[in-house]
Amino acid sequence: MSNRTKLKEAFKAAFPHTIPIFAGFWFLGMTYGIYMNVSGFSFLYPMFMSMTIFAGSVEFVAVSLLLGAFNPLQALAMTLMINARHLFYGISMLDKYRGNGLKDIYLIFGMCDESFSINYTADIPEGIDRGWFMFFVTLLNQCYWVFGATLGGIFGSLIHFNTEGLDFVMTAMFVVIFMEQWMKEKNHISAFVGLGVSLLCLIAFGAENFIIPAMLGILGVLTLLRAPLEKETEVRQ
Repeated sequence: MSNRTKLKEAFKAAFPHTIPIFAGFWFLGMTYGIYMNVSGFSFLYPMFMSMTIFAGSVEFVAVSLLLGAFNPLQALAMTLMINARHLFYGISMLDKYRGNGLKDIYLIFGMCDESFSINYTADIPEGIDRGWFMFFVTLLNQCYWVFGATLGGIFGSLIHFNTEGLDFVMTAMFVVIFMEQWMKEKNHISAFVGLGVSLLCLIAFGAENFIIPAMLGILGVLTLLRAPLEKETEVRQ
């Protein structure tokens, strides 16, 4: 199989997985672009920020940082706090990203919640290059976000509608991904661990601060359960 054919097949395999992301990113990206526009920024700001930052929550926060006093330490601390969950994503993807050459550089840069969900759970068809599949998933998702943000920045002054509630699109998408994973797996211990630890952390730390403690707790519990879970998987196989 030639390199061109390999790339084409990987793109065709990756694209259907990203269609739900397009719907969410287009709306949220538009919202971000409109927000930048009404805050007094040219469409060039959301366009280049979505290309270089590619972290939706941070990009929204960056608007207030750009409008406020220059404080790089505050920007650094806030970015680390908001995106700290990606540390756990990265740990989970160590084996999957290994051995993909220079593509790993972009895969690490472009990893977002949605790309992680697809690349971690997708059943890549036999004969499809795994590295290129993950590369195109990541690239397509970023293109969707850049497209939406740029469009919102350009037409923000012309569009007037209530965008409240649009962020629920992404919540609904993650529920669907969770259900697909639930139906795919015969052993639901990891799902129950995730739900249980998240619920406990939500009660203990509140909705604003539970994500990082929950991820630490899930990582710790699954690490302790790793050996028996792997043993059970080998028995079933």
